Amino acid sequence: MSESKKCIRKRLPYWIRNKSVIIPTSHKVKEILRKYKLHSVCEEAKCPNRGECFSSGTATFLIMGDICTRNCTFCAIKKGNPMPLDEKEPENLKKAVSELNLKYVVLTSVTRDDLEDGGANHYEKCIKAIKSLDREIFVEVLTPDFKGSRISIEKVINSGIDVFNHNVETVPSLYKKVRPLANYTTSLKVLEMAKEIDTELPVKSGIMVGLGETMEEIKETLKDIKSTGCDLLTVGQYLQPRFLNLPVTRYLKPEEFDEIKEFALSIGFKGVFSGPLVRSSYFAHKMYKNIKNG
Repeated sequence: MSESKKCIRKRLPYWIRNKSVIIPTSHKVKEILRKYKLHSVCEEAKCPNRGECFSSGTATFLIMGDICTRNCTFCAIKKGNPMPLDEKEPENLKKAVSELNLKYVVLTSVTRDDLEDGGANHYEKCIKAIKSLDREIFVEVLTPDFKGSRISIEKVINSGIDVFNHNVETVPSLYKKVRPLANYTTSLKVLEMAKEIDTELPVKSGIMVGLGETMEEIKETLKDIKSTGCDLLTVGQYLQPRFLNLPVTRYLKPEEFDEIKEFALSIGFKGVFSGPLVRSSYFAHKMYKNIKNG
């Protein structure tokens, strides 16, 4: 390990360092992923919670390859020219879900700006393949923005999903630095369209903190997200996944995450997970269960 990476690890405050225990992903899970040539965002994005989700009966699959056409500076996923879509992926995904006996599946993907529909048709195939296994399996999607295409968003929603998630990721002032090829307004419109298409469908979004935003900016961003009709929210600490990614500007304290949660609930979010190691699919099944149980 390089000295620079050692320094990054030493800067972790105790409330993250003491809790960032990675539960080893079982050999079975890894073997099944490799067997069916599938990717998980847990591994590709170097999630600090990788392994924990599998152990709790959920999984976050990364579909449409492991190379993204966007150049977001916070993300560890590879950038470049993706390979053609794997037409066997929907069926392989179905087999993996069956062998892992998963009851709640999260599907996310790289952004595929090279595809006319952004990959919406492939999402549909993957969702329907899982649902054909058992209609009682819950499917949550965390999608790219599809360049704001309502047709693509409708295709995904009408595939039978249980939760639609699209992350805003950060505050408007940081977009050019954090998401150079994305647009804040477009992401808000994606959430708004999702709610318009199916008013009963839970819509979810999330942001990272610790990239240089102020608490005032965080709260204004949450207001913007809530104005779209969004129901659920995740807020987590940004952790630099690789030396080449953006550095952490500040580590928010647990009480600041509590303040954010209280504010989000006060403006109408039905479910909020806010904490240093919270990620988009963090205990997704529990959040869904909580809102369904009232």
